[in-house]
Amino acid sequence: MTVVRRLRRTLLAALGILVVLAVVLSVAVISQGRRPLPQTTGEIEVPDLQSTVEVLRDAQGVPHVYADTMGDLMRGQGYVQAQDRFFEMDTRRHITAGRLAELVGEPGVETDKVIRTMGWRRVAEAELPMLSPRTRRALEAYTAGVNAWLDEQGSNASMGVEYTILSMTLPEYRVEDWTTVDSLAWLKAMAWDLRGNYDGELTRAALDGQVSQTMIDDLYPPYPTGEHSPILSGSEWGPGTTREGPSSSPAADGGDVTPRAARTALTNTASAIDAIPAMLGEGEGLGSNSWVVSGERSTTGKPLLANDPHLGVSMPGIWYQMGLHCREVSDACPVDVSGYTFAGIPGIVIGHNQDIAWGFTNLAPDVTDFYLEQISGDSYLRDGSLEPLEERTETIKVAGGENEEITVRSTGHGPILSDVVPDVAAAGREVEVEDRQTDDYAVSLAWTALTPSTTADAIFALNSATNFDEFRAAAKDFTVPSQNLVYADTQGNIGYQAPGKIPVRKGVDDNPPGWLPAPGWDSDYDWTGSVPFADLPSVLNPKDGHIVTANQQVTASRTPFLTTEWDYGYRSQRIDDLLTSEEKVSPAKMARIQLDTHNGLAPALIPSLLEVDVDRFTGDGQDLLRTWDENQVAGDGESSAAAAYFNAVWRHIVEITFNDDLPGDLQASGSSQHWAAVEGLLEKPRSAWWDNRATPGVIEGRDEVLRQAMVEARLDLTRTMGKDPGDWGWGRMHSVTFRHAVLGGEGIPGPVCSLVNSGPHPVGGGSSTVNAMAWDASQGYEVTAAPSMRMIVDLGDLDASRWVNQTGNSGHPFSSHYDDQIRAWREGETYAWPSSREAVLAATEDTLTLTPADAP
Repeated sequence: MTVVRRLRRTLLAALGILVVLAVVLSVAVISQGRRPLPQTTGEIEVPDLQSTVEVLRDAQGVPHVYADTMGDLMRGQGYVQAQDRFFEMDTRRHITAGRLAELVGEPGVETDKVIRTMGWRRVAEAELPMLSPRTRRALEAYTAGVNAWLDEQGSNASMGVEYTILSMTLPEYRVEDWTTVDSLAWLKAMAWDLRGNYDGELTRAALDGQVSQTMIDDLYPPYPTGEHSPILSGSEWGPGTTREGPSSSPAADGGDVTPRAARTALTNTASAIDAIPAMLGEGEGLGSNSWVVSGERSTTGKPLLANDPHLGVSMPGIWYQMGLHCREVSDACPVDVSGYTFAGIPGIVIGHNQDIAWGFTNLAPDVTDFYLEQISGDSYLRDGSLEPLEERTETIKVAGGENEEITVRSTGHGPILSDVVPDVAAAGREVEVEDRQTDDYAVSLAWTALTPSTTADAIFALNSATNFDEFRAAAKDFTVPSQNLVYADTQGNIGYQAPGKIPVRKGVDDNPPGWLPAPGWDSDYDWTGSVPFADLPSVLNPKDGHIVTANQQVTASRTPFLTTEWDYGYRSQRIDDLLTSEEKVSPAKMARIQLDTHNGLAPALIPSLLEVDVDRFTGDGQDLLRTWDENQVAGDGESSAAAAYFNAVWRHIVEITFNDDLPGDLQASGSSQHWAAVEGLLEKPRSAWWDNRATPGVIEGRDEVLRQAMVEARLDLTRTMGKDPGDWGWGRMHSVTFRHAVLGGEGIPGPVCSLVNSGPHPVGGGSSTVNAMAWDASQGYEVTAAPSMRMIVDLGDLDASRWVNQTGNSGHPFSSHYDDQIRAWREGETYAWPSSREAVLAATEDTLTLTPADAP
């Protein structure tokens, strides 16, 4: 079960909804649904404002906030976000504080135990005094704005229809005031979801000793640098960064840890990690596209910048669009910015001001390591001596139940996750560790985000930056989650910066980082610091006039070490090829590239499929591939039918080739890694991977597996869409459904689901395509992650920029802006993105004025 589904089931269980309550629930939702809708016109008095604040909303309900001071601007932002998205904010803060059980009862306890053990909120509390005075003042003003809105609400029911439903089983729940730490703690959730995928580490550990090293190497081929260009070439990256050296790490099979110990530890520790809800999404498809083109290469004569982060699908969507404008930009009020942010976070995360624009893609560096720890009572082994464990007690309050107390223990590496997962603790007593000197065994987690940092400073510095130097200075504070930052400015410059806190390892052996857990009792496996910011990859105005980031390898250099878990570059190379196919790139072409559905595996796989002899019935499907243009479109027609058949074949190839050898909880998803693996295996027709374990006594080769996959795909599509291939369509199989986290899941009456959910919507694209509508081959064809928004910034005319959100800006199911952008998003359309005062006024449909409240 995915974490998103688990969270939904957790909340549903807390609601205690039974079939007999279906009518009551439906009536409650419908009757109370419009009550929380915000006031968007007229005047509202807000305490502590120095002057009036204007909130101008356009046809999509996107607010642009205007104020004279930063304090008023942040109060306005907090007030407006609470109007539109407070239930989402409230749910997130309960999760990040390890207090979900207070909101949903007993089903939230396991999540709370793990997050309390890691101490997300404790880290956020420690970060607050580290932040600059400017950032702290902004956080305090934002918090005051949220609380001003809360103070106006007469009851929970006036804040969101979700509270009406929760009150049926948890009538004692009361919404608390917002705090500055609530905002900071959300940054920990971002860092966790974007820390990099640990599935590879778990899978390698599970396979170690079970299959040959050759099979593991074939499953994890090296990044194809020659075919898929890194973000920066060697000539673009500065001195001292192309030196070679061993890529070593404490997360390696060495020291006194046997393969069995490592395998048991990682497999069981996964249960602790899976208890944490993924708020940005998880698994196959998390990534992003962002690229920038110089003025010399654009039709406008100024840079163009595109971005579309690929995150989980949800209702409402993850991003919140808005503009923040100081009426007069000055040192005291330096913000004139618009773009995308998260509800609960002050400032703008991705977007542009009047001088620069920036976009993000996930760098996903290796910033976590598991350590095996030998425990003796209240001590742990360290270089031959026993050191005292750090301990603290946490009390978890449970709505409708008894409080639970846990003892959190930590070593010098980090918190011990095995204490909150019984299976991990049991595994620790069974593992084989040479020269064991203690009676117990545990698993601790080292993660860069558990060290307090100043990422919040980076957000405000980005918002007010006016040139590349200021942009890089802001990036220096963006420690977690580490992102690829692309840059463009109105002066014609383009650039790139890799920021983040990336750990440095001593270099104990030659295994790549993240391979297996390290022996915590040997300090040679410790982190020794972080990669200096000056050593992280960066470039300004590269000679070829464009920069493409799509989660691929950053540089071919192994120093500084970043990760081995790159996306394999099919998306990035396709973008690069399209950008260089014409001398000049227009804004319209940038938009077309975002919607490209070409399948990058098809050119390598189809020739092998066509060489296999099949029966006439199966041949009807095989023939579709002979003339397929390799695009995965959602509509009717031969191209869509061919896409349906190709993807069905691919799903069966993944199942027969990989998933018969992999553990049930670590099944192959069909990601770009598996594309690259199959490309290599096509050249090894007798590889052991091709043997289907479901057919004992028979040893299959490549051609037999390809034949089986085509046969099974033909049968599947015949059962689901009919015998005639002309009736097949990729969009009939591949769809996206946006589900409300609380009211949109299993057990909720159909009429309610129809009000709060949207879909299924047929969509094109697929995993590892530019239009990244990802699906998991081990589960089915439903979209698991997708472009969470799309934007194209025109640095020659900022008001000509375009944008679209995934669902809508409002979190209220009965708002007209709850789902009003889905059609445009699905069909590849965008909306005008006004940012100048004149353009915003021209687009305004509702004006709300926040006025200073009289002093009591």
